[in-house]
Amino acid sequence: MNSKTNDTSTFAEKILFDAYSKMSPQKKLQQVVQLTQAAQKMALARIRNQYGIISEQEEKLRLASLWLPRDTMIKYFNWNPEEMGY
Repeated sequence: MNSKTNDTSTFAEKILFDAYSKMSPQKKLQQVVQLTQAAQKMALARIRNQYGIISEQEEKLRLASLWLPRDTMIKYFNWNPEEMGY
């Protein structure tokens, strides 16, 4: 195990690594899904704070533009993040 973080002790990393190694693939996937949903909720909160009251469609487009490349947003959604603001 080779740590790339500076804020976690080797002992804590070992405990975490051991816990992950004992998880089933389904549990690991569940953890990934939960973390992704949490990240999306935080990003949506920032969008709502930054842009105020906007339509649900615009919220979804702004959220998608955080993950998808600009050309994909334009091609499939006809929405240019650079023109609309991130």
